[in-house]
Amino acid sequence: MRKKVFSLFSILVGFLGFSQTVYFKYDEAGNQRYRGPDVNAKQAPDTPVKTEDKTATVVTTTVNDLDEKSFWKQIRLYPVPVNDFLTIDWTEQVDGLIESVSLYQHSTVHWKFQQQNMPSLNKQLKINMSSYEWGVYVLRFTLKDGRVFSKNITKR
Repeated sequence: MRKKVFSLFSILVGFLGFSQTVYFKYDEAGNQRYRGPDVNAKQAPDTPVKTEDKTATVVTTTVNDLDEKSFWKQIRLYPVPVNDFLTIDWTEQVDGLIESVSLYQHSTVHWKFQQQNMPSLNKQLKINMSSYEWGVYVLRFTLKDGRVFSKNITKR
Protein backbone atom coordinates (compact mmCIF):
# COMPACT_ATOMS: atom_id res chain seq x y z
CA MET A 1 0.00 0.00 0.00
CA ARG A 2 2.76 2.40 0.94
CA LYS A 3 4.51 1.70 -2.39
CA LYS A 4 1.36 2.55 -4.37
CA VAL A 5 0.83 5.83 -2.50
CA PHE A 6 4.45 6.83 -3.05
CA SER A 7 4.18 5.99 -6.76
CA LEU A 8 0.97 7.99 -7.18
CA PHE A 9 2.47 10.90 -5.25
CA SER A 10 5.58 10.87 -7.48
CA ILE A 11 3.48 10.90 -10.64
CA LEU A 12 1.29 13.70 -9.29
CA VAL A 13 4.30 15.84 -8.38
CA GLY A 14 5.83 15.16 -11.81
CA PHE A 15 2.75 16.26 -13.72
CA LEU A 16 1.69 19.19 -11.59
CA GLY A 17 4.77 20.45 -9.83
CA PHE A 18 7.80 20.16 -12.03
CA SER A 19 6.57 19.89 -15.58
CA GLN A 20 7.79 22.40 -18.12
CA THR A 21 6.70 23.10 -21.66
CA VAL A 22 9.56 23.54 -24.11
CA TYR A 23 9.04 25.37 -27.41
CA PHE A 24 11.06 24.78 -30.54
CA LYS A 25 11.47 27.19 -33.46
CA TYR A 26 13.00 26.32 -36.82
CA ASP A 27 14.18 28.44 -39.73
CA GLU A 28 13.26 27.81 -43.38
CA ALA A 29 16.16 25.38 -43.81
CA GLY A 30 14.94 23.21 -40.94
CA ASN A 31 17.67 24.24 -38.51
CA GLN A 32 16.63 24.62 -34.89
CA ARG A 33 16.85 28.30 -33.95
CA TYR A 34 15.34 28.29 -30.46
CA ARG A 35 14.60 25.86 -27.66
CA GLY A 36 13.19 27.14 -24.42
CA PRO A 37 10.22 27.78 -22.17
CA ASP A 38 8.95 31.03 -23.73
CA VAL A 39 6.80 30.78 -26.85
CA ASN A 40 7.48 34.44 -27.79
CA ALA A 41 11.23 34.41 -27.24
CA LYS A 42 13.76 35.16 -29.97
CA GLN A 43 11.26 36.03 -32.64
CA ALA A 44 12.89 37.54 -35.69
CA PRO A 45 10.72 39.53 -38.06
CA ASP A 46 9.73 37.26 -40.92
CA THR A 47 8.12 39.99 -42.96
CA PRO A 48 9.61 43.20 -44.30
CA VAL A 49 9.15 46.28 -42.18
CA LYS A 50 7.06 48.80 -44.08
CA THR A 51 7.10 52.52 -43.44
CA GLU A 52 4.88 54.88 -45.34
CA ASP A 53 5.53 58.44 -46.37
CA LYS A 54 2.91 60.84 -47.75
CA THR A 55 4.52 60.83 -51.19
CA ALA A 56 5.83 57.29 -51.53
CA THR A 57 5.91 53.92 -49.83
CA VAL A 58 9.34 52.77 -48.68
CA VAL A 59 9.90 49.08 -47.99
CA THR A 60 12.85 48.18 -45.82
CA THR A 61 13.97 44.61 -46.23
CA THR A 62 15.33 42.48 -43.42
CA VAL A 63 18.18 39.99 -43.44
CA ASN A 64 15.69 37.12 -43.50
CA ASP A 65 14.47 38.20 -46.96
CA LEU A 66 17.65 36.76 -48.48
CA ASP A 67 16.76 33.18 -49.37
CA GLU A 68 19.19 30.48 -50.44
CA LYS A 69 18.70 31.08 -54.15
CA SER A 70 19.44 34.81 -53.78
CA PHE A 71 22.43 34.02 -51.58
CA TRP A 72 24.04 31.74 -54.16
CA LYS A 73 23.57 34.40 -56.85
CA GLN A 74 25.91 36.61 -54.78
CA ILE A 75 28.58 33.87 -54.52
CA ARG A 76 31.00 32.86 -57.27
CA LEU A 77 32.87 29.52 -57.10
CA TYR A 78 35.52 28.61 -59.64
CA PRO A 79 36.86 26.39 -61.12
CA VAL A 80 34.34 23.62 -60.62
CA PRO A 81 35.32 20.78 -60.70
CA VAL A 82 38.43 21.73 -58.72
CA ASN A 83 41.94 20.57 -59.58
CA ASP A 84 44.23 22.56 -57.27
CA PHE A 85 42.70 25.76 -55.87
CA LEU A 86 39.06 26.58 -55.21
CA THR A 87 38.39 30.31 -55.37
CA ILE A 88 35.32 31.76 -53.68
CA ASP A 89 34.23 35.38 -54.27
CA TRP A 90 31.21 37.11 -52.76
CA THR A 91 29.60 40.50 -53.05
CA GLU A 92 29.36 43.32 -50.56
CA GLN A 93 25.67 42.51 -50.00
CA VAL A 94 26.39 39.12 -48.40
CA ASP A 95 29.77 40.01 -46.86
CA GLY A 96 28.15 41.33 -43.70
CA LEU A 97 25.99 38.19 -43.38
CA ILE A 98 28.70 35.51 -43.64
CA GLU A 99 30.13 34.33 -40.34
CA SER A 100 32.28 31.43 -41.55
CA VAL A 101 33.12 29.25 -44.54
CA SER A 102 33.82 25.53 -44.09
CA LEU A 103 34.69 22.62 -46.32
CA TYR A 104 34.34 18.96 -45.45
CA GLN A 105 34.62 15.68 -47.27
CA HIS A 106 31.16 14.31 -48.09
CA SER A 107 31.93 10.60 -47.66
CA THR A 108 33.68 10.85 -44.29
CA VAL A 109 32.18 14.08 -42.91
CA HIS A 110 35.74 15.03 -42.02
CA TRP A 111 36.41 18.78 -41.78
CA LYS A 112 39.15 19.82 -44.17
CA PHE A 113 38.95 23.61 -43.96
CA GLN A 114 37.32 26.23 -41.74
CA GLN A 115 37.68 30.01 -41.94
CA GLN A 116 35.96 32.83 -40.09
CA ASN A 117 34.90 35.76 -42.28
CA MET A 118 37.14 38.73 -41.52
CA PRO A 119 37.59 42.08 -43.30
CA SER A 120 41.12 41.01 -44.27
CA LEU A 121 39.67 38.39 -46.62
CA ASN A 122 38.45 41.16 -48.97
CA LYS A 123 35.39 39.13 -49.99
CA GLN A 124 37.56 36.38 -51.48
CA LEU A 125 38.86 33.05 -50.24
CA LYS A 126 41.26 30.60 -51.89
CA ILE A 127 41.39 27.02 -50.67
CA ASN A 128 44.35 24.85 -51.66
CA MET A 129 42.80 21.47 -52.45
CA SER A 130 45.81 19.96 -54.25
CA SER A 131 46.55 17.57 -51.36
CA TYR A 132 42.90 16.53 -50.94
CA GLU A 133 41.66 13.25 -52.34
CA TRP A 134 39.31 13.29 -55.33
CA GLY A 135 35.64 13.11 -54.54
CA VAL A 136 32.72 15.22 -53.39
CA TYR A 137 33.19 17.97 -50.81
CA VAL A 138 30.56 20.13 -49.15
CA LEU A 139 31.17 23.87 -49.05
CA ARG A 140 29.23 25.34 -46.14
CA PHE A 141 28.48 28.99 -45.41
CA THR A 142 27.30 29.77 -41.87
CA LEU A 143 25.50 33.11 -41.62
CA LYS A 144 25.47 35.37 -38.58
CA ASP A 145 21.75 34.73 -38.05
CA GLY A 146 22.40 30.98 -37.77
CA ARG A 147 21.31 29.86 -41.21
CA VAL A 148 23.54 27.43 -43.07
CA PHE A 149 23.82 27.23 -46.85
CA SER A 150 25.83 24.47 -48.45
CA LYS A 151 26.80 23.34 -51.92
CA ASN A 152 28.55 20.23 -53.26
CA ILE A 153 31.97 20.71 -54.90
CA THR A 154 33.73 18.02 -56.93
CA LYS A 155 37.51 17.53 -56.69
CA ARG A 156 39.17 15.59 -59.48
